[in-house]
Amino acid sequence: MTSSDPTEPSPPSTEPSRVTAPLPPRWFIRTAWVVHRALYTVTGGRFGLRHPTPTVWGMMRLHTVGRRSGTSRVAIVGYFEDGPDLVTLAMNGWGDPPPAWWLNLQAQPAASVDLPGGRRDVIARESTGAERERLWALWRTLDGGADLDAHAALRTRETPVVVLSPAHAPA
Repeated sequence: MTSSDPTEPSPPSTEPSRVTAPLPPRWFIRTAWVVHRALYTVTGGRFGLRHPTPTVWGMMRLHTVGRRSGTSRVAIVGYFEDGPDLVTLAMNGWGDPPPAWWLNLQAQPAASVDLPGGRRDVIARESTGAERERLWALWRTLDGGADLDAHAALRTRETPVVVLSPAHAPA
């Protein structure tokens, strides 16, 4: 039986908080991706990639092979470094469907990335368990990371944390 006394505090909610962080409209995000790729191409790669810092994620070009077409595909994604590994989030502008590049990597994990210092061959895998929790927590510390959980809550599925490990051991 519930009380209708307005002075009585209500019990704490067991529902997860669905705080919504402000996101630009989908058309704006897609336009920004197109402009970013075009600037990279027009400047011959002088603009568009950056190294990560302790507080800001970097940007790299990820080269995959289309899982159906077998043709080369390229996406510019955010990342940070975790030792020799590069870590990114498989998100589609926080939209619900997984990005095509992630589906391609699941079909063929061997890929390459363009970094500000050059190209690197990598092998992709999804992090799980304690490793995923640790890497997700590191994303939260980066610029814009305060809204990470709220943005992820907009999706119906968990956002994969993707680890890109060097394909060859350093000499």
